[in-house]
Amino acid sequence: MSNPKDVVRKVLDQVKADNRTSLTAPEGKVVCDAYGIPVPKEGVAKSAGEAGKMASAMGFPVVMKIVSPDILHKTEAGGVIVGVKTAEDAEKAYETILGNARKYKADAKIEGIQVQQMLAGGTEVIVGSITDGSFGKLVAFGLGGVLVEVLKDITFRLAPATKEDALSMLDGIQAHEILKGVRGSEPVNRTALADVIVKVSQLVTDFPEIVELDLNPVFATPKDATAADVRIVVDFAYKPKPKPRPTEEIVAAMNRIMQPKAVAVIGASAEDGKIGNSVMKNLINGGYKGEIIPIHPKAAEILGYKAYKSVKDVPGVIDVAVFAIPAKFVAGALTECGEKKIPGAVLIPSGFAEAGAPELQAEIVEVGKKYDIRLMGPNIYGFYYTPANLCATFCTAYDVKGHAALSSQSGGIGMAIIGFSRSAKMGVSAIVGLGNKSDIDEDDLLAFFEQDPNTNLIAQHCEDLKDGRAFAEAAKRVSKKKPVIVLKAGRTSAGAKAASSHTGALAGNDRIYEDVFKQSGVIRARSLRQLLEFARGVPVLPTPKGENVLIITGAGGSGVLLSDSCVDNGLSLMSMPPDLDAAFRKFIPPFGAAGNPVDITGGEPPITYVNTVKLGLSDERIHSLILGYWHTIVTPPMVFARNMVEVKKEMEAKGFVKPMVASLAGDVEVEEAAEYLYQHGIPAYAYSTELPVEVLGAKYKWARGAGLL
Repeated sequence: MSNPKDVVRKVLDQVKADNRTSLTAPEGKVVCDAYGIPVPKEGVAKSAGEAGKMASAMGFPVVMKIVSPDILHKTEAGGVIVGVKTAEDAEKAYETILGNARKYKADAKIEGIQVQQMLAGGTEVIVGSITDGSFGKLVAFGLGGVLVEVLKDITFRLAPATKEDALSMLDGIQAHEILKGVRGSEPVNRTALADVIVKVSQLVTDFPEIVELDLNPVFATPKDATAADVRIVVDFAYKPKPKPRPTEEIVAAMNRIMQPKAVAVIGASAEDGKIGNSVMKNLINGGYKGEIIPIHPKAAEILGYKAYKSVKDVPGVIDVAVFAIPAKFVAGALTECGEKKIPGAVLIPSGFAEAGAPELQAEIVEVGKKYDIRLMGPNIYGFYYTPANLCATFCTAYDVKGHAALSSQSGGIGMAIIGFSRSAKMGVSAIVGLGNKSDIDEDDLLAFFEQDPNTNLIAQHCEDLKDGRAFAEAAKRVSKKKPVIVLKAGRTSAGAKAASSHTGALAGNDRIYEDVFKQSGVIRARSLRQLLEFARGVPVLPTPKGENVLIITGAGGSGVLLSDSCVDNGLSLMSMPPDLDAAFRKFIPPFGAAGNPVDITGGEPPITYVNTVKLGLSDERIHSLILGYWHTIVTPPMVFARNMVEVKKEMEAKGFVKPMVASLAGDVEVEEAAEYLYQHGIPAYAYSTELPVEVLGAKYKWARGAGLL
């Protein structure tokens, strides 16, 4: 048996020699056969006896067709017979077709009669592959026919896909129930279908020049899955993106940028209102303990620090240079940084690709490559790294230390991150601006934060991913250890247009992002607020030990909304065992509702909350709790909050550690209570039944993806 790759290479070489961009149907069949992708069996018979043998070997029913270069309209010529069921019928059909063809065109050149396996029904699906500018090779799966066009009900994974990936695709479409058999139809053979997906994904990985592939329809039956039609489009000029740098190399450079011993400020200024002045002040006021070196063409000192004309005049080693000079001067100063062997440049200036000057950006990228300087930006606010008290930015000094690292592509969103973090007293390890991403992008940050002991969660806002595949590979690795949360802007076609006008970033098909994020273990935030709330709340919650969620509420109305939120966020409400139900009933008034949610009703004293929550924390069958508090005179907000924190501490001391979130309904006093709960490890929200459950849902998504549940 010849090597499948050699077989396909031979076909593609022929297509290339003919200067074609697509394969013929017979070539498609050869390629599919080589990779074991099932297509209908077929052959050309030269005699009636041969037709009978061929049909028997394929299995009935078969369809038989005249093969003649002189007969284009086969049906019109009586040259097609479908539904042939026995060897005897096949022999008869052979003679009939031959006779009809002679009648139709006496001198027709007849090469034989094609015998082809007839595909018997089944569910029509599509398996295909596309080539995306950011993610490269993707494999796609959807229901066949009009549904894909109208409902866009299709799902993607990066190729090559594993068997698990392929099986998850079968459940990843909205119409997945159809594959399980509905209204008397039989379920499809999932293994056979997954096998086709895996083989297609391998084929396009082995041959990057296959830029589009469509098996449409594939007939999926309880027995097998067979592609009735194959379409393959090639582009011999296609080049996959180069492999990203080795992780060690990324980390070595990022360590010097994020934790420098000496920082140069190019364009430092003593004049208020200048960006070079703000950067200097933030470095000083932020408490950075390393060396600060202002670079200025004329000044001898700036804000009490000795100034130099060029980085080349500085005697010692410089780890990173922050640029606060106009775009047109950046390339020149960057070249001097290269000659000084500075490994990192933070490019605050705008006026590059985002402002219609791609040639200026191309120039700095070339300088960066030549001297191996990693470039952050241009068109950014700079960055913060709190463990080093480093505020390399023109924004405002920031000193609330914590373990969440956030990044944004946009400066405005960066400011929102700073404001929220300060207001919510959410500690951060880093806030980084990426701007035009001329070089450093999200995957570089993932590699750094993965090994950074000061970071335990990474949250990123992005408008595009320059190299989606490199990002996905990094995220898949990192998300096993630390949650990775992404807010992808440009989800809608209107948002995509806004993104492209602003930073030259075009949002790809959002469905691709959705599916690849899932495949890589990324938690997707749907809004800016959600990104920030997840960054704050997910690290506060302990990892749950199982899927059983219980709601305890003082307000029936909250219980219903909290239940809805659980379904929306993929959480499973525990079904209450009778003995546990009885245990809860001991603490609830007779008209309270048992089951899940446990409704303790509004008129209950603080002790009822205490007793039910204690029971919820102590029973091993319950894995996490959602509290719905209702502001009453009997149990005021701060009394509830203090009690809950006490119970949590008491149970933790006994070894019962579970995630707990709270929704507080009431007058303005519930705001202070929610804040108190949050500061003591219970993410709590006034006036919302959605946010607390979304935060808990995000923790669950991460734990599942990291294989901890």
